[in-house]
Amino acid sequence: MLVPSPRLSFPPFDFQPLGRVIFAPGAIERLGEAVRSVGGTRVLLVTDPGLEQVGHPQRAMAVLREAGVEVFVFDGVKENPTEREVDAGVIAARSHRVDCLVAIGGGSSMDCAKGINFILTNGGRMADYKGHGKATQPMLPSIGVPTTAGTGSEAQSYALITDERTHLKMACGDKKAAFRVAILDPELTHSQPRYVTAVTGIDAIAHAIESYVCTKRNAVSAMCSRAAFAYLEPNFERVLKSPTDATARAAMQIGSHLAGMAIENAMLGVCHSCANPLTAHYGITHGIAIGLMLPHVIRFNAAVVGPLYADLIQDSGLATSLPAGEALANRITELTVAAGLPQSLKECGVSHTILALLAEEANQQWTARFNPRPVSETDILQLYQAAW
Repeated sequence: MLVPSPRLSFPPFDFQPLGRVIFAPGAIERLGEAVRSVGGTRVLLVTDPGLEQVGHPQRAMAVLREAGVEVFVFDGVKENPTEREVDAGVIAARSHRVDCLVAIGGGSSMDCAKGINFILTNGGRMADYKGHGKATQPMLPSIGVPTTAGTGSEAQSYALITDERTHLKMACGDKKAAFRVAILDPELTHSQPRYVTAVTGIDAIAHAIESYVCTKRNAVSAMCSRAAFAYLEPNFERVLKSPTDATARAAMQIGSHLAGMAIENAMLGVCHSCANPLTAHYGITHGIAIGLMLPHVIRFNAAVVGPLYADLIQDSGLATSLPAGEALANRITELTVAAGLPQSLKECGVSHTILALLAEEANQQWTARFNPRPVSETDILQLYQAAW
């Protein structure tokens, strides 16, 4: 049983649960009921074209139509959606006069649906909403149905939309953009290819770790972070070895959602700041970039939050004589090796000559400001060099 860490501080917090969460194998069958519960009658189903091969959008459409809901599909979502995809979705939503949005897919579908909601209801451009709480008008009710266990976007009020000019992600947050209902159906994650399971799972694990130690941590976020890690860490390798293991799939999805709740009530750290420029310049998948940087970030932060890392090691039941930070960093490396993910930036084709530019850009990323150990551009460069 998890107990409060005696090493946690207890700063004030203002906890505002975002919405209803439905979890069950086969829970997608309740999508029509969920849409009706928020007053939806004409739905824009936001998804990516790849999911049509496994039938998830078609199943969602059938459930919605059986409930008497009109449904229109926007499948123009791409990985790391930009304002272009958001604007195309807005055109579709307006043309069909929808009164509800449903996102089904991974984090990109979730983010794109939130972005569509921002512009559809409040106008302007996504850059206008960078930050938090900048939407002045009500937004349409929306529902998130994740088909991966990774981003936890269905538990957050932020949309991450890539700026086409800088190729860096803009975090646009507003409580009104949060999904009114999140439907967690672990059966939907069975269709994930092994690679997707790996990269999304590592991202979720990083969410649990970074949110647990960031400067905005509090009693609520810490509870979510620690529980998330307890679900994710022992089941990551299990689900890679046995993709049809229903129990492991369910644990990964619950862990991902709890980590998303932790982010919503706290923040992340420099690992995510380092990952974004790697994706922007080299197209490195987010989860791979996270997996490459996380062990080095853990070692860097251990000087100030080693005791908190010890909580996670203890929860995992890992027997070790090493300092907690080193043991946790080694465990992350074990997981990325088990997943067959790259182990160095050099292996991913990153040039050593660009590391200084990457450090400059990473230092401008907002999550770096909440890292438990203050970081400078020089510190970040050293993290990149360690990962190279």
